[in-house]
Amino acid sequence: MKTKALNKQRSLNQMNLFKAATTVGGWTAVSRFLGMLREMLMSHYMGASVISDAFVVAFKFPNFFRRFFAEGAFNAAFVPQFAGKLTEDGLPAAKKMATEAFSVMAWFLFGFVLFIELLTPFVMPLIAPGFSSTPERVELATTFTRITFPYILCISLTALLAGMLNSVERFWAASAAPVLLNIAMIIALLMIPHTTINSGTLLSISVFVAGVLQLGWLYFACARQGLSIPLKMPTLSPDVRQLVKKMIPGMIGAGVMQINLLIDLQLASFLPVGSMSYLYYADRLYQLPMSIFGVAIGTALLPSLSKLWRAGDKNEALRLQNKALTFALFMNMPAAIGLIVLSYPLISLLFGHGQFTAADVAQTAPTLAAFASGLPAYVAAKVFATTFFSQNDTRTPVIVGGFAILGNLVLNLCLMPYLLHVGLALSTSLSAYGQAIALGIILYKRDLFKLNWDFVNFAVKITTISLCMGCIVAYAPNELSSIFGLHNPQTLGHYGDAILVLGGCAIGSLFYLTISHLCGTIKIVQR
Repeated sequence: MKTKALNKQRSLNQMNLFKAATTVGGWTAVSRFLGMLREMLMSHYMGASVISDAFVVAFKFPNFFRRFFAEGAFNAAFVPQFAGKLTEDGLPAAKKMATEAFSVMAWFLFGFVLFIELLTPFVMPLIAPGFSSTPERVELATTFTRITFPYILCISLTALLAGMLNSVERFWAASAAPVLLNIAMIIALLMIPHTTINSGTLLSISVFVAGVLQLGWLYFACARQGLSIPLKMPTLSPDVRQLVKKMIPGMIGAGVMQINLLIDLQLASFLPVGSMSYLYYADRLYQLPMSIFGVAIGTALLPSLSKLWRAGDKNEALRLQNKALTFALFMNMPAAIGLIVLSYPLISLLFGHGQFTAADVAQTAPTLAAFASGLPAYVAAKVFATTFFSQNDTRTPVIVGGFAILGNLVLNLCLMPYLLHVGLALSTSLSAYGQAIALGIILYKRDLFKLNWDFVNFAVKITTISLCMGCIVAYAPNELSSIFGLHNPQTLGHYGDAILVLGGCAIGSLFYLTISHLCGTIKIVQR
C-alpha cells in the first residue's frame, strides 16, 4: 500500500514537472519566436551599424543586472524561501515575507537607477571601453542607456511577483510576461519608417514601456490569485536579511554566463564596428532552444525540488533532478548540432535582408555555431545550479562561477586575436562546459547527483544520434537540390535558404525521433 502511494506521488510529481515545464516552455517559445521577428526587423532597419552597436550596449546593460536582481540570484534565493514559508507557515506568513522583500527591493532599485542615470557618462567607458575610438557610439550608447536602464526596476519587481506565482504552481502568467517586451519592441521597429525619431531612441523607449507593462501584468495576476502585496517603507526584517544573505553570493553563481557575456561585450567594443551586433544576433538565436528547454525546466524544477528537500524526500528529489536533466539533454543536444550545421542558411534566412548585408551574414553565422556548441553545457549547468539553490547553497556556485569567469577571460584573450568575435563566442561555450562539469562533480561527491550507467548510456546514445543527424542534415542540401531540380539552392537567395533550413530541420527531426525511438531513448525520457 505504501509502495503504491509512493508510486502515485512520484507519478504526480513527474506530471506536475512536465506540465509546468510545458507551460513555461510553451509561452517562452511564443516569446522567443516573437523575439526572432523582433531581431529580423531590427537587422532589416538597423543592420550591423553604429546605432545597432550602441543599442546593443544599452539593451544588455540593464539585462546584465537583471540576472542578479531578477531571474538570477534573487529568484534562486527568493523562491526556495517563499516556498518553504508557504509549506511550513502558510500563505499569510509567506505573503508577509514577500511584501517586505518587495518594498526593500523597490526602494533600493529606485536609488540604484537614479545613481546610474546620473553617472551614465562615467559608467559607459567601463561597459564598452573600445567605443572611445568612435565618439558617436559613446554618445548614442549613453543616451540609449539612460532611457532603457529604469527597465531593471520594473523587471526585478516583476521577477518577485513571478516567483510567488511559480511557488503556488501558477506558471502561465509569468511565462507570458516576456511576450509584452517583444510586442512593444516590434511596434517600435515598425514605426521607424514613419517617424523622424532616431531608431535607437525609439527602440530604447519601447524597452522602458515594456517594463511598466510587464510589472502591471504580473501585479494583476498576483491579485487574482490572492497574492497582491502593497508597497511599504522598507524594513530589514529577519526574513529579508536571510534573503539578502542568500542572494549576495548567488549574484555571481547565478549570473556567471551574463558576466561572461559582459566580458565579451567589453572586449568586443575594441573590435571593428558591427562585431557587437554580430554577437548580439547570434546570441539571440541560440538563446531560443536554451530558454525553451533549459530555463523552462529550471523555472519549473526549483519550487518542486525545494519542497522535496524541505520534506526530506531525497530519493524523489534525485529522481526528479535526473528526469529534468535527461529531458533537457534530449531536446538540446540535437538543437545544438542543428544550429551548428544550419548556421549560415539560418542567419541568411532570418537576418540577410535590408541593412544586414551578405558580409554581415558571413560574420554572424560562425558566431552562432560557436555559441551553439555550448548549448548542452548551458542547460546542464542550469539544472545542476537549481539543485544547489534548492539546498539553499549559493556559495558553491559562486566558487565554480569565479573559475568559469577566469577561464572565459583567459580563453577570450587567447582566441580573440585570431578569431575576433567568433573567438569570444567560442570562449563562452568552453567555459560553460567547465562550469557544468565542475558543478556535476561536486554534486556527485555530495551524493546529490547519481551518475549511473543508465544515465551515461543515455547521454552517449543521444550524442551519437545527434551527430549522425548533423551529418545527414549537412548532406541533405545536395539531395534537396536534386529533388527540386536545383543546381545550387544558395543561388535562389532566401528561397534557397528556406529550402535548406526547413528541409534540413524536417529530415533531421524525422531521423532523430525515429532512431531515438528504436534505441529506446524516448522511453527513458518518458519513464
